[in-house]
Amino acid sequence: MILIENFSQVIAQIESERGIEKHLILDAIEKALVSAAKKKYGNELNVKAVINEHSGEARLWMEKLVVSNHEDPLNELLLDEATELSDEAEIGDTLEIDLDVDEFGRIATQAAKQVILQCIREAEKDLVIREFSDKVGQIVTGTVQNIEGNTYLINLGKIEAFLPPREQAMGEVFNVKDRIRVFVVDIQKTSRGPAVKISRSHSGLIRHLFHLEVPEIQDGIITIKSISRDPGRRTKIAVASNNQSVGAVGTCVGHMGGRIQAVLREINNEKIDILEWSEDPRVFIGNSLKPATISQVIIDSEENREATVVVPDDQLSLAIGKSGQNVRLAVKLTNWKLDIMSDTDFKNKGNEGEAVAAVSLSDKIKTDAEQQSLDATNNVEDDESSSDSTDTSGDDPNDDSNQPEASSDDPQVSEADPSNDDVESETQGEPDAIEQLSEDVVSETDGAAVADDVTENNTQEVEAKTEG
Repeated sequence: MILIENFSQVIAQIESERGIEKHLILDAIEKALVSAAKKKYGNELNVKAVINEHSGEARLWMEKLVVSNHEDPLNELLLDEATELSDEAEIGDTLEIDLDVDEFGRIATQAAKQVILQCIREAEKDLVIREFSDKVGQIVTGTVQNIEGNTYLINLGKIEAFLPPREQAMGEVFNVKDRIRVFVVDIQKTSRGPAVKISRSHSGLIRHLFHLEVPEIQDGIITIKSISRDPGRRTKIAVASNNQSVGAVGTCVGHMGGRIQAVLREINNEKIDILEWSEDPRVFIGNSLKPATISQVIIDSEENREATVVVPDDQLSLAIGKSGQNVRLAVKLTNWKLDIMSDTDFKNKGNEGEAVAAVSLSDKIKTDAEQQSLDATNNVEDDESSSDSTDTSGDDPNDDSNQPEASSDDPQVSEADPSNDDVESETQGEPDAIEQLSEDVVSETDGAAVADDVTENNTQEVEAKTEG
C-alpha cells in the first residue's frame, strides 16, 4: 500500500495551473506505478495499479494464474506455491500479490517520474488541439514574443506560433511585446506537438474584424457575401442587407466612419472598398469595379461566367487599376471573367463586325451580278449564231447566177427581204435588253462599285460583239 500525502491538494493545483482534468492525472500516476514495477521485475509481468483520489492511497499488485504445470514462471504459480499464499487456492484461480515499492530503487522511481511527465505533456497537447480546433476560422489575440529575421514568434497563451512573411500583410512591422490579432487558419498534430498556422493576410481576418465592429453582422441583419483582398494594399467587400430599412454599406462604415476606422487601424490603414451586393450579375459587376464609372455590362456566357464591361475612355485606366489591381480584385469578388473595354474600342469592334458582314454581302451580290451578266452574254451569242445560220441558209441576193433576170417592175427587187429585217431588229433590240438587265443588277447591288464595274464591262463587250 502506498500513501501519497496531500494528494488531493496537489491534484487540484495541477488541474488549475495546467488545465488538465483530474482523471488524466490519476491515469498518469497509475501508469507510472505499473511502469516502475515492470522496470524492476520485467516487462512481461502482469501488473495493475489503482489509486484513491480522495485519500491518496495507491495499491500495486501483480496477478498470477494457478496451474499444475507452469510454462510462464513470471505470471503463473504451481498449486503448492499458491496454497502457501492462500489456503483456498485451486487450479485455475488468479491470485493478486501486492508489490512493495520500497524495493523498486532509483531507476524504477526515475522511470515512474518520466512516465508521469510524459502523460501530462500529452494531455496538455491534446488540450491545446481541442481548444484551437474550435478557433480555426476565427481571430485570436497574441503577443509578439520574438523576431527572427522577417518571421515573428507569436505567443497565443498555451502555445506559440510562427507568423512567416508569406502570411504577413505588406508594410506591417511589429515590435516585441506588441499585441496583435491573427487569423487561425489550421491546427495540426505533429511529432513535436500541435502546430497552429496563423495569418494576417487571409481575407478571413477582414471578415471577422467586421463581425466584431458591426453588431448588425452578428445579428444577421447584414451579410458579408464575398471578400477579395490584396494584403496590405486594398480590399473589396460585398455586403447585402436582409432588412430594407437598413443600408448595408452605410451601416458598415458607421457614424462618421467610426466602424471602418477601427478596422483600418487593425490592418495598418489598408484601403477598403465596401460595395452593395446584387443578385443581378450586371449590377454586381458594375459595383465591383468602383470607383470607376461603368457604361454597360454585357454578359457573354452565363455558363462560363464571362462578361464584357464597357467604360468611358477616361475611366479605362481607373477600371483596370494600378498593375491591374482593381479588375483583379473585381474578378475574385464576383467570380466572373471580365473583359474591360473602352467605349471607342467597343464601337470599333462593332464597326469591324458590321464591315465584315457588309463585305460578305457585297461578295455575294457581286457573284450574283457576274452570273446574270454572263447568262445575258451567252443568250446574245446564241441569238447571233441563229441569225447567221438564217442568212446563209437562203440564196444570196447579190449572186447573179442564182437569180433570174427581172425587170424593174418585179416586186422582189424593189422590196427588202423580210427575213433580213427580222434579224436586224432582233440584233438592234438586244443591247437595249442588256442595258436594262445591267440597270436591274446595279439596283440590286445597292451601289456596290465592284458589281457596277463588272456589269458595265460585260455590257460593253456584248454591245461590241452585237455591233460587229
